[in-house]
Amino acid sequence: MNRDRKKQLQRVRRHHRVRNHVRGTGDRPRLAVSRSIKHIGAQIINDDEGRTLVAISTLSKDLAATFKNGGNIKAAVAVGTKIAEKALAAGIKQVAFDRGFGRYHGRIKALADAARKGGLKF
Repeated sequence: MNRDRKKQLQRVRRHHRVRNHVRGTGDRPRLAVSRSIKHIGAQIINDDEGRTLVAISTLSKDLAATFKNGGNIKAAVAVGTKIAEKALAAGIKQVAFDRGFGRYHGRIKALADAARKGGLKF
């Protein structure tokens, strides 16, 4: 097995480990963070219904013109603030945080902290 394939499989395993513990319900939906090198995004999902309630990313019309590079901490803070704003407008106050395959530091931590400051409770 080549190195790239092995890294990809390890990433998928990490993501499944996290998802086995985190489940979004109607009362407490899941705040899922997706991260790439150039962009970051977040969505709030009700897993019982299989429905996305709120979503935002650095590619969204709200934020796309704001950032030249969406893959930095400044962009993650903006996404976290905006997702909290949209969630509160939709009546969502409490969420379960799903960091995906990434460790809880850097951009993922910045997004989570900004969402907490915006009024979401994890």
